[in-house]
Amino acid sequence: MRINLTTVFVDDQDKALRFYTEVLGFVKKEEVPLGEHRWLTVVSPEQPDGTELLLEPDNHRAVKPYKAALVEDGIPAAQFAVDNVHAEYDRLHRLGVRFTQEPTALGPVTVTVLDDTCGNLIQLAQFHR
Repeated sequence: MRINLTTVFVDDQDKALRFYTEVLGFVKKEEVPLGEHRWLTVVSPEQPDGTELLLEPDNHRAVKPYKAALVEDGIPAAQFAVDNVHAEYDRLHRLGVRFTQEPTALGPVTVTVLDDTCGNLIQLAQFHR
């Protein structure tokens, strides 16, 4: 068994696709029209056949309060692994990405947290193995 797909709820699929591809560097994998929304996924360019991230519209009544509570408490909705968290922080900061936490060493991992512009906090993590 392996993880095939995970979801991040977004307030605007077009805005999310731009942010996750043009800013974070993922690539679009699937885009299937489904009424007013789409089945829209991105993947890491390093693993094009790896786990897909579904950019799911947040229009279900339970999602917006859930997302707001996570953000209010500073809890990331997802975590992405990076080779060098300081380099990614610098690169994204230059692109205007807003961070809620600067790179912080926490034992075997260094993390930083950013705002994805779509209602979520995302944690970037560098594991020191």
